Amino acid sequence: MADSIEGTTAVEIAGSVRSLIERGRLSPGEVLPPVRTLADRLGVNRNTATAAYRRLAEAGLVIAAGRGGTRVAAPEEVAREGYSDTALRDVGNGNPDPTLIPDLSGALRAVVGRPVLYGAPVVDPDLEAWSLETMADDLAPSEIRVSVTSGAADALERLLAGSLSRGDAVAIEDPGFLTGIHTIRVGGFTAIGVPIDDQGMTPDGLRRALEQGARAVICTPRAQNPTGASVSPERAAELREVLARHPYALVVEDDHFSLLSARPFRSIVPMTHRRFALVRSVSKFLGPDMSLALVASDPHTAKRLGMRLRPGTAWVSHLLQRLSLALLTDDDVRTQIAAAGEHYASRNAAFCRTLAVHGIDCSPGDGLNVWVPVAAPAPAVSEHLELRGWLVRTENEFRVAGTSDHVASHHIRVTAHALSDADQRALAADIATAHLP
Repeated sequence: MADSIEGTTAVEIAGSVRSLIERGRLSPGEVLPPVRTLADRLGVNRNTATAAYRRLAEAGLVIAAGRGGTRVAAPEEVAREGYSDTALRDVGNGNPDPTLIPDLSGALRAVVGRPVLYGAPVVDPDLEAWSLETMADDLAPSEIRVSVTSGAADALERLLAGSLSRGDAVAIEDPGFLTGIHTIRVGGFTAIGVPIDDQGMTPDGLRRALEQGARAVICTPRAQNPTGASVSPERAAELREVLARHPYALVVEDDHFSLLSARPFRSIVPMTHRRFALVRSVSKFLGPDMSLALVASDPHTAKRLGMRLRPGTAWVSHLLQRLSLALLTDDDVRTQIAAAGEHYASRNAAFCRTLAVHGIDCSPGDGLNVWVPVAAPAPAVSEHLELRGWLVRTENEFRVAGTSDHVASHHIRVTAHALSDADQRALAADIATAHLP
């Protein structure tokens, strides 16, 4: 079908290829003619053919693979967090415990009744004031603005789209947050994986990513998903030193666990940094369906973010904003949230102790999950557990390079907090039987 490409200008040639892709006449993975071949066949200058392919690449329709040629893009699926279509017992879903999510009904009755019309402030003034007061101390730069988005995923998408161009590189932890990896791929950006250890993102890895041209960095300072790592004071200082040489690289800190975490928040944003955003979603403690995140950022980034929230009805419902504020400022709710955080920490620690009985040494870390090391390849361990009725997530699913790459993977993620002591013992025993290679 590549012979069906037509046109005499870059726009016409790119449009012809797009049409062939949309009609299914060019399939994902199919190689397009080399620039020279296409230019000769169409009777155009090679620069014209090159410009056409560049337009297609910028639109995410093709991928230039060097000597491998230019291929029709075949976007790789990213595993979905919290989703499984199986009869197995899902112990890798990453969900909070629904019984620990505060009852919203009382607060909801108190905030209804105030209609909001077009032209009203995008951010509820009371929520904005509370957010500024509670988030300002966690960021070194003194001048910040507050925005509200429909959850952390919405914040990431809008922040990257407002600050970057398609094809720009984004540094993200590897293994990393599924939603972040998905957002980078769908947005047409290039992901650069940054290795992490038990203190978080590594300075050398971040330095290499920035030297490779990363224009944005996504970091989880505590309760990193999937590993549970939290940035230490020493590591935060090292990362700030690296970032100080790149003041215009957008640094997005995803503090998703915030009120549930027993670990202190340590920002990696340098004092004089020019582009940054701290994102705090309420999903882990008020429930995923609340779909609201607070974003504290520098004025320039806030302005770019705001431009993507104002048109039409793109703002976050003020009813939802007032409801979130009512819950976040309620002493009883805050007590419940603190108790939930203690529950997650204690249940994860209990599971690690149970694993230790079988000779498997792991740290409970922070967050909703336990990152379990396994000696055998993680996919083989996962298959072994499936035969025993368990569904876990493997390290492969969280790798920035993609699940199709044959990367050595020796961790599984387990959401153990909802399991009884007996179930934790049963799961630990089944993991142990697959632990040795």
